Order: sequence, then structure tokens, then C-alpha cells
Amino acid sequence: MLNDLLKKHISGIPEHAELRAQINTNRGVSIVSGNLVSNVRSQSSGVCARVYKNGVWGFAAKGEYTDEAISDVLTAARNNADFLNTHAGRGKPPLVPVQPPFNPLKRDYVDVPQSAYIDFCRELDDYITNKYKNLASRTVIARADSMETLLYTSEGGYSHAIMPRAYIYVVLSAETPDGDTVELFEPIGGGEGYFDELYKSPEDCHKEIDKLYEELMQKREGIFPNAGLRDVVLDATLAGMLAHEAVGHTVEADLVMAGSVASKTLGREVASDKITMIDFAHTALGKPVPLPVYVDDEGTPCEDAVLIKDGILVGYMHNRESAMYYDVKPTGNARAHKFSDEPLIRMRNTAILPGKDKLSDMIASIDNGYYLTRTQNGQADTTGEFMFGITMGYEIKNGKLGRALRDTTISGVAFEMLKTVDMVSDDMVWSSSGYCGKKQLMPVSMGGPAIKCKVNIGGR
Repeated sequence: MLNDLLKKHISGIPEHAELRAQINTNRGVSIVSGNLVSNVRSQSSGVCARVYKNGVWGFAAKGEYTDEAISDVLTAARNNADFLNTHAGRGKPPLVPVQPPFNPLKRDYVDVPQSAYIDFCRELDDYITNKYKNLASRTVIARADSMETLLYTSEGGYSHAIMPRAYIYVVLSAETPDGDTVELFEPIGGGEGYFDELYKSPEDCHKEIDKLYEELMQKREGIFPNAGLRDVVLDATLAGMLAHEAVGHTVEADLVMAGSVASKTLGREVASDKITMIDFAHTALGKPVPLPVYVDDEGTPCEDAVLIKDGILVGYMHNRESAMYYDVKPTGNARAHKFSDEPLIRMRNTAILPGKDKLSDMIASIDNGYYLTRTQNGQADTTGEFMFGITMGYEIKNGKLGRALRDTTISGVAFEMLKTVDMVSDDMVWSSSGYCGKKQLMPVSMGGPAIKCKVNIGGR
């Protein structure tokens, strides 16, 4: 029914136009020290239209799926485009055509009842309570979200896609001998898929919880690092965060056009020749990426965006408009989180490629430094300056791991720090449990190997 309505209204539109219907669902359960403190189920749905005219876009959205609503948003978007063209028309040519995609939905599934999330979390909480008696607090969280999109374009493009994710998060805290509190947070399993597809039994999570507890006990006895510029090995999770936060945003073409540091470095050395970085669309190194995107929200078939190759900045992530500006092929990076959001240039699955080194050799090569393994947050700006919170790590003395570290930070300028990379591990780890917050939330994944470099580390 909805397919027919969208197809009917988009047919014969003379301007470039997009009609998108979308439904977003979210589930959330939180148990803190045995108490159910959050039990949330939400949903938002509606339809939107976007119309391009002489370099300006008209946009309108409505939280309904009716024939009248679709007609209203398309009319409003066309009127908005006419108005903006009158007052701010840029006199730009029509968008360069793309091959209209045909991407039918490849999966259909109904999620489990809310009670299944609660029961699963309670069983994990019981496991932690019964096995570990010396914790200050414990938190078990189940989260699931899904974006289902139905898109028609005036060029004849069609896409029906769904991106479901589910994760278990565990947070453990303990008191240190000197009376402070230390904490560790970890997503346990999960990824693309529905909750009961990814989590068959609470017992499947026990091994990772045990590891988290062991590291917490090490951190409980941990030390603060010596502040300054140090030799470090950043574990794969941190390398992925670096790829996304400190580099990725600087090479999104809209931010490049706004003056990011990458606007002046295309074709130049920005990293060690051991660094190659790609924003993958749906496949990486012969395997599906955590959050595959086949068609973006402009109706462009998605392709990998090669950003850094052997240390040289070679490209940006593009939507159709920025690709026309730079006279390149669009990469399919236009994404919108909800039906009421306009598509922005966003990352998908951004990663540094693995190298040839063994992690053990990388650690052994450092006489006095640190191995940093966990981060809970990070931020960067368009200059490439970054600061990440480090929640777990170890000192390295004479090539061997020593005492665990308390919470600290690392900071620097991404392109300067990447030039110091002299070893890259041969493994590849992905993380896809969070959101990117560029103007609107968006599920993304990030990945990479471990890298050895120099970085500023904080102290106490």
C-alpha cells in the first residue's frame, strides 16, 4: 500500500525529488544493582520529501503515512524549493544523475516482547551478583534500535532497507584501597541484527563479563601514568575511535567545504605510509561490515570512500551535491536518522586497515610507555584536535606489560599523531555499539588494528 502511494506521488515530478518513509524503533532496559530503573519502548514514523532546484533544497516532513500526508509533504517541499530559489538561488545546474538503484528489503522480522529484554538482563545481573561479591555497583543494560526506510526518487530509484542493532552493556565498579571508585564499561556481543538473533542465552555473555571483572580488579590496584608525550600502543578499539572522531569528521565533504583542516591537505602526506583509511559501504576485506549501507538516503548506490592511502589524503566522503562541486563520483554518504531529518554527509563504517605487525612485537618494542585498551568517550573538532578518555590500559616497561592504569586522557592533533605511527597490527576489530552525534544521531561503526605511535597522555 505505502509502496504504491509513494510511487504514485513521485511519478512525473519534473524536478529532482525524493520521497522517504521511515520508521525508527528503540528498546531499552536498565538494571542498576538489581533494580529496574529504565524500561523504554518508543517508535517514530512518518514521511518526508526533498526537492532540488538551482542549488537549493526544499524539505518537508509529516508524521503520517496517508495519501494526503504524502501529497502535502511533496507540495510543501516543492514550494519551499521555489521560495528558497527566489531568495537564495545559487544558479547551479541539475544534479549529476546516478544509476537509479533497486534495493528490495532482504529481511523481515518481528522483535521479541519487552519482557525478554528484562529477563535477559536479570539473569546477567544474578550471575554477577552470585559470582562477584566485592563490587561497589553493577549495571546491566539491553538496547535495541532499528531504522527501516522506504525511498523513491524521481529518477526511478527504489530502496527498502532495514538496519536493526542490539547490544548488552555491562558497567562494573569497585572501591580502591585508597577509597576511590573505579569503573569499567563494555558492550557485550551484539551488532547488526535483532536481539534474539544475537543473544541466544545469557551464558554466552559470561566469558566477557568475567574478563571485564578481571580488568576491573587490575584497575582497582592501578596507577596513574606519567603525563607527557609518550610511546604508546593504541588498541584496535581506540584506533577505530581515532579513525571516526579525529580523522573521519575532517574529511566529510560538507565540513571540508566549511574549512576543515582537510580542505588544505588533499594530495598531501597526513600520516605515516603505514596508514590507509577507508569509509566502507557494506563489505570490507571480503567480509560484511557491521552496519552495511547499500543505498543512501539520496538514492545513490553506496561505494567505499578511500580517504587516506599509504599516508596520503586522497579523497573525501560525498553526497551528490558535494560530488558535483568537486567533480567526482558520489560515494553514497548521505544519511538521515529519522523521517524528519534531512540527509547529511555521514560516516558508515570507517576504519584504518590492518598492517603486518604482531601486537606482541609492538609491545616488546617499547622500553617505557603504555598500552591503552579502552575508551568510553572521545571528541574532536574540524582542526583534527582530539581528546579521548582512557578507562583502561597498562604501563610498558622494557617491552613487557606492567601495572594497570587508572582513568586518564590522551590528546593531540590527528594528522600529526598519525605521522608518528611506525607499527600497525595485523588484526582488525570493529565497534558499532554507539551513535555519531553530528547534528543528528546516526548509527555508525568504526574499526581498525592496534597502532604504535606517540601521543600526549594525561597524568593524575
